[in-house]
Amino acid sequence: MSRRHRLRLGSVVAATAALAALLVPTASAAAHGHPAGHRGAAAPVPRTAVLDGKRLQAARARLHHGDPGLQKALKDLTARADGWLDQGPWTVVDKPEPAPGGDPHDYLSQAPYWWPSQPRTDDNPRGCPYVQRDGERNPEVDTGTDRPDVGKVFDSSYTLSLAWYYTGKKEYAEHAADILRTWFLDPDTRMNPDLDHAQFIPCKYDGRAIGIIDFSQSYTSVVDAAALLGTGAPGWGRGERTAMADWNRDFLDWLVNSDFGKEEGAAENNHGTFYDMQVAALAYATGDQDLARSTVLKAREKRIDAQIAADGSQPQELARTRSWHYSTFDLVAYTRLAEIGRHVGVDLWGYAGPDGQGLFKAVDFLLPAATGAAPWQYPELEFHRYAASDIVHAAADAGDRAARAAVPDLQAPPGGDLWALRPAAEQLDSIAG
Repeated sequence: MSRRHRLRLGSVVAATAALAALLVPTASAAAHGHPAGHRGAAAPVPRTAVLDGKRLQAARARLHHGDPGLQKALKDLTARADGWLDQGPWTVVDKPEPAPGGDPHDYLSQAPYWWPSQPRTDDNPRGCPYVQRDGERNPEVDTGTDRPDVGKVFDSSYTLSLAWYYTGKKEYAEHAADILRTWFLDPDTRMNPDLDHAQFIPCKYDGRAIGIIDFSQSYTSVVDAAALLGTGAPGWGRGERTAMADWNRDFLDWLVNSDFGKEEGAAENNHGTFYDMQVAALAYATGDQDLARSTVLKAREKRIDAQIAADGSQPQELARTRSWHYSTFDLVAYTRLAEIGRHVGVDLWGYAGPDGQGLFKAVDFLLPAATGAAPWQYPELEFHRYAASDIVHAAADAGDRAARAAVPDLQAPPGGDLWALRPAAEQLDSIAG
């Protein structure tokens, strides 16, 4: 980024922050290191797509009044946020070589489970052809592409924005805003709003529809981070809010209308579930209520009926070498989609298919292994019991008695259980594939 551009952008940010301080009392309070609402005003309700904004508001009020029950979660959250303060921002233009086509602003990632099958030679420097080894992650995918950095963008902006919302510490908001601006908005460093070159396979494909999972598994966290910052965060003014909404609209258009997007939307396993979740969240965030609602409604027959069996198992995911990971992974998408559905008047938790299948049954199917009461009976290269913790929390909150009874026996994930402060399921044992 040029020095001239940084100065010009800094002037715009300073002006919008100053205006926000005059017009929005919560922004002024936050800029001085106090939670919004610090001086008696009600905390703002963020218009989050997956997270329940009113629930966040209530949690912050409880923290403001010293609720001891939330202090451990807040300590864990701010510890994570503090760890991001000296990292980033990142940019898509930093990779050693651009994506096929030569535009450095195009996102590039490599298929994680594809490996070279021949020795590397001068005539065949990549060892082509590549062959698939399901569940075995090729370390090449973490070098020379944007995949590692985009994961940091998603995680850091979400964590920092949540930490700012609950504490009002301006350094959290300012760094989150800088991270989002650099990756998505700044003309010198921004990513183009498409995934034409996601999960390419050397010597085979320049990009694949399946690569949409790079974003769909986590990008809703960025959508919610922007909504949190939009409640009056320093460094995230009207210009940033408008530009981020425009980027999301362009990305949504690509998801819905591109050939890759249509292909991914037709997927019959977790890829299809995450695609629906991403489309619904972007539609809701950008004001297309009809698309958000229709996407959640269609998921009842298109996803639940087709992907969840009468006993609650997910046959497509059980067939994987990482069956526990992918069974919990798919339910992360379902539980987040159910939260989006709540915003648009669709009860996805209450839906039962023709064989009685539904989200409660799918979570209950995992409870014996999730609580340690019984071993997982299906193929799994690396079992982590805590992977199910968030989805069990989600089912418990939605009214599942068996899940509610299981909560005390859940294994906390590394870094602590943040459910009380960010009640939206995440893939806690992510293998980034």
